[in-house]
Amino acid sequence: MKKYLMPALLGLTIILAGCANDPASNETNVKEFVSQLSASNIVESASINDKDLIVQDGGEEDIYNLPEDEFFISVAPYLTYTHPCEFHSLTGCQGELVNEEMDVKITDEQGKVHFDETVTTLENGFMDFWLPRDKQYTIEISYQNKHAEYAFSTFEGDSTCLTDLQLK
Repeated sequence: MKKYLMPALLGLTIILAGCANDPASNETNVKEFVSQLSASNIVESASINDKDLIVQDGGEEDIYNLPEDEFFISVAPYLTYTHPCEFHSLTGCQGELVNEEMDVKITDEQGKVHFDETVTTLENGFMDFWLPRDKQYTIEISYQNKHAEYAFSTFEGDSTCLTDLQLK
C-alpha cells in the first residue's frame, strides 16, 4: 500500500517546496501534511517537536518549519495503559482508545475557550490540535462518564505529546 501513497506524498512535498515564498500557504500545507501523517503511515518515520516536523523516508530526512504563531499538540487519553512521550511520533506513538468519541474543551489561562467539541480519536488513539503559542492551557476530556483534566503549555521546548491523561 505504501508504494501507492508515495506519489501523493511526493506531490505534497513538491507543493510544500513550491510555496516557500508564501509563509501563509507554507504553514497551511505543513498543517495539512501533519494531518495526513497522523491519519496513516505513509512514510517510515515522522515526528514533531515544538518547532519542526521531521520526516524520514527512503533514507532521506526532510525538516519542515511549523507555523510561528501556532503550536502542535497531540493528546492520547487512556483508561489502563499509556506510554511516556515528549515529542510526538506521528508514525510510532499508539494510544489505547482508538476511534472513540470524546468531549474536549481547551481553555487558556485567561479563561478563553480555544476548543470545545466532540472529537473522535484517530487510528493511533490520539487527537491533534493547533493552538496559539506561548500560553498555558487546561484540557478537559469526558468519555463514557469518565473525566480527565490536565494543565499544559505551548512555550518553546514544551512537549508536543500528552499521554498523562487518565480517564477516571
